[in-house]
Amino acid sequence: MLKACAALALASLLWIPAVHVLFSHDADEAGRARTREALMDAQLALHDDPEARAAALERMRGANAEWDFMGRTFLVLSLTNHALEHPEDRDRALSQVDAILEETLRLERERGQAHFLMDYVHARPFVDPSGDSVFVDGEIALMIGARQRVQRSGRWEAPLSERVDRVAAQMERGPVLSAESYPDECWTFCNTVALAALRVNDAVTGEDHARLLRRWVATARERLVDEDTGLLVSSYTRDGTHRDGPEGSSIFMAAHMLQIVDPDFARDQYRLAREHLGVSFAGFGWAREWPASWEGPADVDSGPIVPVVDASAGASGMALLGAAAFSDRGWSTQLHTSLAFAAFPTRDDDGHLRYAASNQVGDAVLLYSLAQGPLWERVGAPPRAPVALGDLR
Repeated sequence: MLKACAALALASLLWIPAVHVLFSHDADEAGRARTREALMDAQLALHDDPEARAAALERMRGANAEWDFMGRTFLVLSLTNHALEHPEDRDRALSQVDAILEETLRLERERGQAHFLMDYVHARPFVDPSGDSVFVDGEIALMIGARQRVQRSGRWEAPLSERVDRVAAQMERGPVLSAESYPDECWTFCNTVALAALRVNDAVTGEDHARLLRRWVATARERLVDEDTGLLVSSYTRDGTHRDGPEGSSIFMAAHMLQIVDPDFARDQYRLAREHLGVSFAGFGWAREWPASWEGPADVDSGPIVPVVDASAGASGMALLGAAAFSDRGWSTQLHTSLAFAAFPTRDDDGHLRYAASNQVGDAVLLYSLAQGPLWERVGAPPRAPVALGDLR
């Protein structure tokens, strides 16, 4: 018996460090390019199939109505980046972006912003007199701004200006320069998206929101950072009282948005997120939802938390975006290896790629992690030097 156990232990020691090789074939540069193309084809095929798309949206909205909206945002950002990288596809990509924007604005007009929000938005009124959600306003402003940065169109000039003015006014009225996503709930994810939208707008129109951006970062450093980790908290009240601590499903996206707002602050937040939430083991990589110093309740955004290894699906998905945005190539490879191992990639007869463990918005995040870069460069983000964990520390 002891010999058998020893043999099993020895076999495990030899096998576990090598198993990642079986799933790393799509983790290199060429493999990621193939994955991006197949994901893009699948997203567009779903967009062009009304019945399949309606079914996918119904499933997602049954869990979280926000995912319907966020899936649009990440697809638009992917398409605009694709259009910048591949000018030969620009007209087709922008036509698809315009269709998504038109439908999104129509739904907002007909059903209100609550159509894209969870039901508890009705529990009480917003503190800000506008009654608007920066989750919706910020992402719409970012989508339109991204479209305009690729190629300006008179159709979108007024909608962009109106949305940007709403976002900036909401933030300026907030005691900590943050706007509400839900009544008396400010989310770092949404406010950093809004900041990025203002920055993209300025690159398009020549307007200047730099003072607001600087003041927000200064306020965040003073009021919105977790004392134990130095990471931005994920949510807080309108007056800046912390509600939830740092979360992996939020901070990697926030750091990416901040790259065009304050690159040094953005890099610092990614470094801290990598340090407190990132995990590497035997060729695989994943992210925790919470640092060791704080644990919150699992929700729809964090996704299921894998016991023992403490891996969060939501945090790991956003970590793919963070690692790509900050050129953290080693961890990015490990994250993609884990994706191939645990997310069950499936391809149909046309080669379209979907992940069985994901959904439309999850796949759209993965697509954006592979497509991001050109838009931020056009907005003025500094060149990204490749980094490794040692560099980040």
